[in-house]
Amino acid sequence: MANILIIDDDHVLCGMLCSHFGSVGHNTAYALTLEEGLREVSSNTFDIVFLDVRLPDGDGLDALPGIRKAPSSPEVIIITGEGDPDGAELAIKSDAWTYIEKPFSIRKLDLQVVRALQYRTEKAEIKPPMVLKRERIIGSSPQLQTCLELLAQVANSDANVLITGETGTGKELFAQTIHNNSSRAGKNFVVVDCTALPETLVESMLFGHEKGAFTGADKARVGLIKEADGGTLFLDEVGELPSTVQKDFLRTLQEYQFRPLGSNKEIESDFRLVSATNRDLEKMVQSGQFRQDLFYRLNAVTLDPPPLRTRAQDIKDLAMHYMVKLCERYGAETKGFSPEFFEVLTAYDWPGNVRELIHAMERVLTVARLEPTLFPRHLPAQIRIHEARASVARSGAGRKEPEQENHPTQELPRLQDVREAALCKAEKRYLQDLMLFTKGDIKEVGRISGLSRARLYALLQKHNISRRG
Repeated sequence: MANILIIDDDHVLCGMLCSHFGSVGHNTAYALTLEEGLREVSSNTFDIVFLDVRLPDGDGLDALPGIRKAPSSPEVIIITGEGDPDGAELAIKSDAWTYIEKPFSIRKLDLQVVRALQYRTEKAEIKPPMVLKRERIIGSSPQLQTCLELLAQVANSDANVLITGETGTGKELFAQTIHNNSSRAGKNFVVVDCTALPETLVESMLFGHEKGAFTGADKARVGLIKEADGGTLFLDEVGELPSTVQKDFLRTLQEYQFRPLGSNKEIESDFRLVSATNRDLEKMVQSGQFRQDLFYRLNAVTLDPPPLRTRAQDIKDLAMHYMVKLCERYGAETKGFSPEFFEVLTAYDWPGNVRELIHAMERVLTVARLEPTLFPRHLPAQIRIHEARASVARSGAGRKEPEQENHPTQELPRLQDVREAALCKAEKRYLQDLMLFTKGDIKEVGRISGLSRARLYALLQKHNISRRG
């Protein structure tokens, strides 16, 4: 028996789903607005939430991450009458269980409910994961927690990990955290910055070389791949790896053996590979800039640290953490913060992500080294300008709104036309839901709707609704 919530503005559909799932032993509830649904999720325990996308007071997809992070962490099944590929992609990226378009069959919903409940039962029986060592990853936002949950899982394996995302999100920090929480933590964590590899020396630096292997090789050198033996090899900005080396590195990944330049012997290296990039490797594969087979090898698991603008609730903690660290480093007194200081920080969109925030805190400490309290005036100019412009835009929009209401930019339709269109749409949707609910039983449809058979057939024909059971 499960607890199921339906969030949909369609009374008939809510009633139908509650009746169906209640008949097989589940506890059901429904909400007709997003606000009401979020209130239910936050105050009650649910295993499954059916969530519509277009609701009277908001977009269900925008609320999906918050629902998943509710205390009971319900599985969310998106049900929508206006599906689109972008919406389906966003739903899956936001951790929805699945995405279903209306009209749908009850059998399809039943199967998804069974599978989701099976998943929850099996997941609850798994031993809790280890406590993650994440000293330098600051924050508790749902977006960050989701990323850390995956990180904890991959740390316990030797699978190759590809860390994607924008510049400044801390990809190297996440790679280091994977290493620190793995069985390889006592061995080397070797960083290879692919953007800084000289093309003429890249093979020597990665694979090593024997003395005399090329002009200037006056002594043998162990390559970075061998240095990572037993530990983790981190390829930062792997999209910049020269095409001339990609084939040889692919073979190394397959065999964990390679031959240093100038050597006739194969040597082994038992390394775990973590890569990172801010480029779209799939597009690079399509354009021939990156080997497809190497991309598949790198991409066993993908980790995508969220950009700072999506985790605004972490900004205060991050700012305080780095300010304390900076004060300790430079021997400055600990600072206090005005509420407005954090308000301006949170309103900024941080195109440079956490790295930009750290630099901003360094600038703040430079100009306010002797001052006990930090105010918005201590922040870099571009952050203050962003807030000032946003403030003016908000007040300007407020002033223009009444004028726009008094002077419509286009001619409005007649009230009668609006009524007829709304009635036609509601009529069609009601009949579609009724046919689904009764499985096409015309007699039952007539009984519930109160329509004569002749009138019912006329409406079904009008709206092109099939009478098949």
